[in-house]
Amino acid sequence: MAETVVSFVSNRLATLLQEEGSLLGGLRQEVQLIKDELGHMKAFLKVAEAKEDDDPRLQEWIKQVREAAYDIEDVLDEFVLGFAGYRHHGFCGSLQRILKAIKSLPARHQVSSEIQSIKSRIKNISELRRRYQDEFGIDHRVTGSSTMNDSRRYSRDDALLVEEAKLVGIDQPKQHLISKLLKGHDHQLKVISVVGMAGLGKTTLVKKVHEDPEVRKNFPVRAWVTVSQTCDFPKLLRDLIRQLNKDLDKSVPQSMESMTTAGLKEFVKDFLRRAGRYAIVFDDVWDMEFWNEIKFALPEGNYGNRVMLTTRNADVAASCTESQDCVYRMKPLSNEDSWTLFCNKIFKGNRCPAHLMDVAKAVLDKCDGLPLAILAIGGLLASKDVSRIDEWEMIQHSLGGKLERVKRILSLSYNDLPSHLKPCLLYLTIYPEDYPINCQMLILLWIAERFVEWREGMSIEDAAWAYLRELINRSLIQVTEAFYEGTPHTCRIHDLLREVILIKSREQNMVTVTTGQPMTCPSEEKVRRLAIHSSSNILRSKLLKVLELGGEEIEETPNEIFNLLHLTYLSLYGTKVARVPRAIGKLQHLEYLHLGDTRVRELPVEILKLLKLRYLIVFQRVDPSDDSYGFHGFKGPSKLGGLLALQVLRTIDASSGSVIVKEIGKLTQLRELYITQLRREDGKELCSSLVNLTSLRQLSVASVGKGDDYEIIDLNHHQHSLSSSSSCSFLQSLRVLIMYGRLETMPVWTTHLQNLVKIVMNWSGLRAEEDPLESLQHLPNLDEISFCGSYQGERLCFKAGGFLKLKRLWLRRMEGLRWMTVEEGACPNLRKLVLEQLPSLEDLPSAIQHLSHLQELYLYEMSSRLIEKVENQKEDSEDYRRMAHIPEIVIGFSADDGEWRIRRLWGNEKKTFLA
Repeated sequence: MAETVVSFVSNRLATLLQEEGSLLGGLRQEVQLIKDELGHMKAFLKVAEAKEDDDPRLQEWIKQVREAAYDIEDVLDEFVLGFAGYRHHGFCGSLQRILKAIKSLPARHQVSSEIQSIKSRIKNISELRRRYQDEFGIDHRVTGSSTMNDSRRYSRDDALLVEEAKLVGIDQPKQHLISKLLKGHDHQLKVISVVGMAGLGKTTLVKKVHEDPEVRKNFPVRAWVTVSQTCDFPKLLRDLIRQLNKDLDKSVPQSMESMTTAGLKEFVKDFLRRAGRYAIVFDDVWDMEFWNEIKFALPEGNYGNRVMLTTRNADVAASCTESQDCVYRMKPLSNEDSWTLFCNKIFKGNRCPAHLMDVAKAVLDKCDGLPLAILAIGGLLASKDVSRIDEWEMIQHSLGGKLERVKRILSLSYNDLPSHLKPCLLYLTIYPEDYPINCQMLILLWIAERFVEWREGMSIEDAAWAYLRELINRSLIQVTEAFYEGTPHTCRIHDLLREVILIKSREQNMVTVTTGQPMTCPSEEKVRRLAIHSSSNILRSKLLKVLELGGEEIEETPNEIFNLLHLTYLSLYGTKVARVPRAIGKLQHLEYLHLGDTRVRELPVEILKLLKLRYLIVFQRVDPSDDSYGFHGFKGPSKLGGLLALQVLRTIDASSGSVIVKEIGKLTQLRELYITQLRREDGKELCSSLVNLTSLRQLSVASVGKGDDYEIIDLNHHQHSLSSSSSCSFLQSLRVLIMYGRLETMPVWTTHLQNLVKIVMNWSGLRAEEDPLESLQHLPNLDEISFCGSYQGERLCFKAGGFLKLKRLWLRRMEGLRWMTVEEGACPNLRKLVLEQLPSLEDLPSAIQHLSHLQELYLYEMSSRLIEKVENQKEDSEDYRRMAHIPEIVIGFSADDGEWRIRRLWGNEKKTFLA
């Protein structure tokens, strides 16, 4: 960690000497000396940090280096704030420079004094470095563990969603718990508790049970709620309400946010009473009083309702009188299962090499059958060269203790991280316990904090994603939800690991966490980053670089923000802010500005001063309950093309005409472009601009209007065709295409989108002779299709050999569609099929039986004839045989009383509940 800080500060000093050297004056020599000494320290730190746990003197020396580097960073920020960046020309410019110099004399003296003080500290630290280097016999030219050619290592599984701990030793306890869930139909509510220490896999086991098809079949209403140590009970109830509404694709009641705790309990109870048989999981319960609070929101009924709890504390399970004999105490893995998990992690299921057998068994023995420990140490060993038994033996001899042994194992995994990954992992302590971490936001924060290093041939974002994947592969971060192609969407860290890195973070003054209560910091300790949980109070400092105000109840941007001249990251997402002041132009270091789900509709011309801005996100949903209508955007200044660093532009309002569309073509670094209010006559100009965007990965285009009244999107032009050879880079880079608006024909260039993984077409209204499937069927990487009001024809035919990688398909609001044909060999990997508001469709897709991998079929507001066919099937009928392989079929419809109902079918069973 200290090495990372020193490296960052050293690079900043080099930049300062190069770009602002003339402003340093007599300080230049002092700054150069500090930079050189930091360079010597960096080489030694790499080895010293690996040995610091063995010697308190090294720990203290590393702390001194880290704090000195932090102080240098602060002085640099103060200097830049006061002096750098002023470029004046001519007579007036000279006069301004003189006046500036006179005004800044006291400040310059202060900076000079601080630099002299730091220089003295650096000299003393360097003397200690030379002494320790001789005393410990450390050669700073040796950089630690060897890095052998990848071909000499066992390759590691890059799949992000593999939950390895559930692959071994889980079948027997899983079946035991399922039998407890399904046994009997007691009128009394039954609670099944799973108890065990952190890291045993309680959550993994219960999740496997909760998702089992037999459980899903018997409990049509299910929910999963994470409780955690600091339980916010009203928030927990709201989360439960959201989950209970999720399957219905309906928004939750707006009144929910203002409900009292008693009101929320009553709402949940009323919902569940009408819904039918339910199974709810409360994961990670700490407080014995929790059950006494939550049980009053859970009706007993006469359906045999079930609740499952996971907890570290056996007293919590005992406090639930409804548990009776239903407490399952998890045990460590058997030696056989531990070995299987160990080998799966390190050798991908292959046998352990004979020369490593003894040391491998010795290491595994110290894990005590704890899956978390096995995966953590396995992730560490998987990065080692299998030909180097000495590397394995070194790790073996570093292990000790029992529960502390597990933490030591996790600490070893942390210590073994490359220096660039350590601050990234420690940074996760800014999030509360069990918080679902948005991966996209996380990597942007890493970038804003300057944790991510540029890599040749990669964008800074791609490098950050690579960091995240490495932490995932080392089992230090767990993916909880993924986008298409397995790209992680949300992630978490294990509770035990969080305890470990909280200690590391405090030791290294990386992040200070508080719950918002009054806090006094020791005078000798400077707070570098402050995470305030459960409070809207914000610590503001003129050197602040990252400010996240998402979800705060504010209607105006606080004026204090515009004094934070070092700010690189500013998020006002989800606030009620409607105006961006002209003072935004003062934040010239800003790289990320998020105004999503705000009321902002226009940005001032001063936004053009933010030449470092890479992410500009401003939008609001047209209809909060239905994303098919797209988003409102913002009107920007006419010279928007001057923001050459922009990589994400979402969502720009093009109603002002072709000028803004032409400016987009100057933003050659764009990776994501969302444009709305496009006029038909501007389609030609947009095509010309898109040809220049050779790095574009996501494109969303919405025309003027809404729904059936959308204007035509015209993206076919012979002279500026995107299918021409000159646009090859654009066509190869695009991965997501979204269109809101009418189409006369499918754009001819869509057939060339070889790397497209997702396409959304809303309200295209294509005529029968313009079948959209023709253009898309042979795209080799297409994973997801969503059509809403996209086609006026009567038939859609998925032809044999087409859509080979398609996994998810949504077809909605196409009133003329009467037949769907799926030829054998088409869509062989389809997992999810959603049919909604297709009133003329009176039968399921022909040959649906050939969709052998189909897991979920959703039928929302479909014709009564089709629903009758699906519901009234008999086991010996042809319709039954066509559908028998689909594990879950869901029917949604509006009843005569105005209520929305969901009906789930498994075989010939039906379960209905209200929403």
